[in-house]
Amino acid sequence: MGTVVDDAASVEFHAFFDRHYAELARLAHLLTGEADAADDLAADALLALWNRWDRVRAADHPVAYARGVVANLARTRIRSAVRERRRIALFWSQREEKTENPDVAGVVDVQSALRRLPFRKRACVVLRHAFDLSEKDTALALGISVGTVKSQTSKGMAELQKLLGAKGTPLKVHAMARTGEASGRNR
Repeated sequence: MGTVVDDAASVEFHAFFDRHYAELARLAHLLTGEADAADDLAADALLALWNRWDRVRAADHPVAYARGVVANLARTRIRSAVRERRRIALFWSQREEKTENPDVAGVVDVQSALRRLPFRKRACVVLRHAFDLSEKDTALALGISVGTVKSQTSKGMAELQKLLGAKGTPLKVHAMARTGEASGRNR
């Protein structure tokens, strides 16, 4: 069952919502520069306020508190967008290389073996060996520590070697990236 809400508090919150929603949405739009995200951020902020309404309505300046919540949510959204852009830049900054006469059967085998790895191991192996990213860049792209990249890459390569045979696994992974197979374009 739901939470019992004081009717007076509910009426008061709805009045607050009606008076300040548009202002909070404008603030979110100006802070993020994203019209589409503004309504979502304002709604998220008001939901957070509703969950703490007893404290908010007791505050000296509830509107200032609401603006602070919107600012914090906008900051979080901007930071997430920056991290996402950095990850995308890491992937696209690698120069395009072409492999002549790729071993198509080998590429198919590697793709099949990669699909059998858990996501984190697969991501570490692909970023390190197919895209030649450093351990640090791989860690940044995946949001994990360098030590985790090292261990997951090592474990992933060991599993690939069991699945494919020990000879030439990194070369096949490199060939897969150069032929465009890693991005799924030829599925």
